[in-house]
Amino acid sequence: MNHSDRVRSSWPGLRTWLASTPHRTFVVYPLAVLLFEFVLRRGHIEPDLWGAPLLIWGYLQYRLIGRYRRRVGGGGPGTEVPPLRLVITGPYRYARNPMYLGHLIFLLGLAITLRCWAALVLFAFTAVWFHRRVVRDEARLQSLFGSEYLSYRSRVARWIPAVT
Repeated sequence: MNHSDRVRSSWPGLRTWLASTPHRTFVVYPLAVLLFEFVLRRGHIEPDLWGAPLLIWGYLQYRLIGRYRRRVGGGGPGTEVPPLRLVITGPYRYARNPMYLGHLIFLLGLAITLRCWAALVLFAFTAVWFHRRVVRDEARLQSLFGSEYLSYRSRVARWIPAVT
């Protein structure tokens, strides 16, 4: 196998890796924003550490709630393998999409940390993207769990607790 064949054969793996929402949110987007800011500011980046707690909070919220969801609901990571059981306990008592909310909290933290309009635009774009994804997810959950999901949806906010 020559070099070009090896490069070509690695692209499907890279495409799969990039298709993963967590890889994009927690690795690709921050690196892209950092590179953008590095070039724009000619190598002079002064992070604002007030955003760091949001970076940590968002990542941990995504990660820990993901573990909880898989342990309680079964299924796989992401949306490819649906849960076996509807998860309505723990953090899912307060918001229907706490993992997606973790992504958004992280991206808001990135915008604050880097004081960067590009990261803020990325946050807004991603919020719209997640909203569209949630609408599809909800339709799928309703078809899987029927009235149990409809009852849950009527009691619990989509994004922010106490804001339906």
